[in-house]
Amino acid sequence: MSIVLIAYIASLGVYASKRQTAPLRLNSADPVLVSAGKTVYASHCAACHGAQLQGQPDWRRPGPDGRLPAPPHDESGHTWHHPDDYLIHVVDKGIVAGVDRPPDYQGNMPAFGGVLSKADTVAVLSYIKGTWPPDHRAWQEATNRPATTAPPADSAGSAPAAGSQ
Repeated sequence: MSIVLIAYIASLGVYASKRQTAPLRLNSADPVLVSAGKTVYASHCAACHGAQLQGQPDWRRPGPDGRLPAPPHDESGHTWHHPDDYLIHVVDKGIVAGVDRPPDYQGNMPAFGGVLSKADTVAVLSYIKGTWPPDHRAWQEATNRPATTAPPADSAGSAPAAGSQ
């Protein structure tokens, strides 16, 4: 790992400890962070979400076990519909029944809070975000604004269609 990456990751921890009320933010424009995130993705995420972020087949329908398969993280999925703090929460805590889903929900997304540091989580999500088309990144970034500010809409008043650019 390069000295620059180590310094950047350390600065995230210092920043977060000094400003605990300030949310962590993804940064898909930082090539060092994105590169680190690609490594984290390959090691911890690709087995379920696919090497090309394509997710598992039929990810919108429960499998034989009643659980939903891993969704894609590319533009065809819904990851870009969520604000940074929610994405960080899901990586850290997993999908939590009664919090993120109905109380009886059983998901396959494990909690990585004990495996990945916050810096690793921000890096992997920044990598994922960096693969989305510009309009999807802009729409997702708008979800980080206060609730009084709506994300940009297309002419029909909705988010950009998956696969649109």
